[in-house]
Amino acid sequence: MRFLAITLVLAPPDAPADTRLRAVVDAAVRAEELGFDGFGVGERHERPFLSAAPPVLLAAAAQRTTRIRLFTAVTTLSLLDPVRAYEDYATLDALSGGRLELIIGKGNGAAQASLFGVTADDQWDRNREGYELFRRLWREDTVTWSGRFRPPLTDAEVLPRPVRGPVRVWHGSATSRASVELAARHGDPLFSANVTGPIDQYADLIDHYRERLAHHGHDPATALIGAGTAGLYVHRDPRRAVDTYRPVWQARTETLRRAGVTPTFADLEDAIARGSLLVGSPGQIIDKVHRYHQRFGHHVMHLPAEPDGLSATAYRDSLELFFAEVAPVLRAELPSPAYDRPAAR
Repeated sequence: MRFLAITLVLAPPDAPADTRLRAVVDAAVRAEELGFDGFGVGERHERPFLSAAPPVLLAAAAQRTTRIRLFTAVTTLSLLDPVRAYEDYATLDALSGGRLELIIGKGNGAAQASLFGVTADDQWDRNREGYELFRRLWREDTVTWSGRFRPPLTDAEVLPRPVRGPVRVWHGSATSRASVELAARHGDPLFSANVTGPIDQYADLIDHYRERLAHHGHDPATALIGAGTAGLYVHRDPRRAVDTYRPVWQARTETLRRAGVTPTFADLEDAIARGSLLVGSPGQIIDKVHRYHQRFGHHVMHLPAEPDGLSATAYRDSLELFFAEVAPVLRAELPSPAYDRPAAR
């Protein structure tokens, strides 16, 4: 099992933007020190987020780290010109020494229509078309292409060329089969959000992904899959773990209710039992990851890159315990050979 730290860069009302963004880069350095395999930055274009420019944040992180892989989580490709996105990310990959991986998605923010003119009616078509061109740009020295949403290309050379070949592109999906179909067609990896609902609903989507891989002539047994985690708090005393995390859970639930969203789970205990939330002792966390690995067969798991409602001390102590007693066991018992393969040509 590999471990990816992800932040969406929430903007606290009392934190200036420059301070908050520097804290994200500091979090990447801390993630590398703790032993994470990757660090991811989301892309959002509206309040309460400050994650509008992942390539810039990840480039800053690249200059202060040496080993950790750098992810987007996700790149909203439906909003971007694929040529410009390629230029940004190929430059970032070169600066990082080939450490970049991308998770792409259509995006789902309410501001998309007003800022970019992208609506629910065309976002899937834009995502699909944009990815088809984006994929070719990584693999071909010159590209001739035409489509609906950007001007055509004729023998276009787009620079810089990849340092180590095409980067790996994952397809992020929460519930939609459209992302799954696009991933399966190309034999690309899938990253399941697996955050807000019960594990079983995401497992059904992953099962469908494997079926579509086989349909398109790819071996589902070698599929590379990532999965999200709704939250993490590890303590040697399982009762204390639950008691410490309960205010975080209650605050999150209240935020959903104020937004008019009915929480999926009845209470914290229900979320721990049926969802992807990892709260408990090291042994309990290991057992739970094994249980939902049986349903997902995943190789990469994301964890919060920042305190996420916990105190800074509690967050740091939890992660140190996780990497001391949980991660070594999961890495040994759930190896990830698929993750070590290069991106598909």
